[in-house]
Amino acid sequence: MSTIKDEANKYKDEGNQYLKDHKFEEAIESYTKAINLDPTNPIFYSNRAQVNIKLENYGLAIQDCDFAIEQNPNFLKAYYRKGVSQMAILQHKKAQQNFKFLLNKLPNDKLTLENYKQCTNYLKREAFEKAIAGDSHISIFNTIDYERIQIEKSWQGPDLKITTTKDSQGNILVDISNLDENYLKYVINHFKNGGKLPKKHVFAIIAKINQILKNEKSMTEISINHSKLTNLQKSNDEIIGGEKLTVVGDTHGQFFDVLNLFKKFGKVSENHMYLFNGDFVDRGSWSTEVILYLYILKILYPKRLFLNRGNHETNDMNKTYGFYDEVEFKYNKKIYEFFTESFGSLPLSCLINKEYLCMHGGLFSNDKIKLEDLKNINRFPTNGSSQPPKEGIAMELLWTDPQIINGRSPSKRGIGIQFGPDITERFCLNNKIRKILRSHEVRMSGVENEHNGRLITIFSAPNYCDSTGNLGGVLHFTENPNYDFSKDNGEGYKLIDDKNCPWILSNETFEAVEHPDIKPMAYSKGGFGF
Repeated sequence: MSTIKDEANKYKDEGNQYLKDHKFEEAIESYTKAINLDPTNPIFYSNRAQVNIKLENYGLAIQDCDFAIEQNPNFLKAYYRKGVSQMAILQHKKAQQNFKFLLNKLPNDKLTLENYKQCTNYLKREAFEKAIAGDSHISIFNTIDYERIQIEKSWQGPDLKITTTKDSQGNILVDISNLDENYLKYVINHFKNGGKLPKKHVFAIIAKINQILKNEKSMTEISINHSKLTNLQKSNDEIIGGEKLTVVGDTHGQFFDVLNLFKKFGKVSENHMYLFNGDFVDRGSWSTEVILYLYILKILYPKRLFLNRGNHETNDMNKTYGFYDEVEFKYNKKIYEFFTESFGSLPLSCLINKEYLCMHGGLFSNDKIKLEDLKNINRFPTNGSSQPPKEGIAMELLWTDPQIINGRSPSKRGIGIQFGPDITERFCLNNKIRKILRSHEVRMSGVENEHNGRLITIFSAPNYCDSTGNLGGVLHFTENPNYDFSKDNGEGYKLIDDKNCPWILSNETFEAVEHPDIKPMAYSKGGFGF
């Protein structure tokens, strides 16, 4: 006759199999059933923590590890998983303490020792960077002579005509007169074959893109043409053009999937605008290729390709999830510093067709936030820092997530908040917009409608990290030919089932394509997360 503990262990075994099969949601459910039957077993909490780590729900993982330690203060695996989760959300001091506790018990444990060293090195580097940072800031883009850099002898591709001038403040301005579609085609094939660009080209491309991005608002405004809306007045900051707009979510260094995306859905052109909604880098091992490809496209089509910043376009995340090590391996540290400062110039959100707000993460801890607040965020503080603050609306634009229940909750990630359907509805009502578009989280179907249709999550990295099995998705905007302008009250905010909408929103999905046999984060010295 089975006991309650026997039943609980059956659910634990079931969860273990789901975890092995990468069926993470099912694993969570099984471990939760085991915990409900026997809440005193630390193994159940620790195993659920491991699934939450796989799902990048690091806040929930830390919580489960604490529950496990509460049941058994000597359950060492919980300390390890708690430390890993703390590293993931950049709490390196706390993680270091957990690994130190473990090393007192298991002084020769290789993984614990490696993670302890990573934490120690991170904290030393952070202290050093703070020590050398002064009040005055000299832009990294003013520190090199672009025209005198020598091209590597191995480069057999086209040359770029790079010239420089100075503005009235003495800042160096870069011009690349012959960067064109032929150069881009060569670069794509070169990247597909494992090639790198000359450092001279990379420096100039990043400097040029930074000049373009700095002239954009923190909230950009873009629209596609609509034959029945030509009589509406365009705002001073709004960019209108083309017949179609495609919104792309996280791409995470999956270069070959990005190439497939454009092949499947169409190239950037005068008639087809694209918005990439952050997290271009980290995790995947072609992050440099992805970001340079997008930067070249942005130079070629500055009013047709738009880029929002993601939480992975930040220094702390790049040094944890692979981009820093990849750039250092393929190019050098100076180029990484160029990328870092250019990330600070990326806009944080985008208003589409006056009625759809798109950001990487989500909404806010304060109901009083208005669209004008987003447009007026200062991305260029006087101290010259290119890193977003640890709190406030800029951080929340990058980090927050939706939840099923109403209200707000602490984040499952351990950073930011979670917001419910009522928060989304209220924001749309207060700001007279139709929907929120965001990315930031894997969705197995690529695109998912949430919050009663007011919110759409778009994730565009298929088979994320070569392990998740998800589809990639994009969201298209096109004109609704049946729209009746005379019946539109012009209020912006509409009911979910509004039939007289100027725009048709449609989503498409795509599967991962084959790529060279290089694992995610292949260049990462710590290999965190795999």
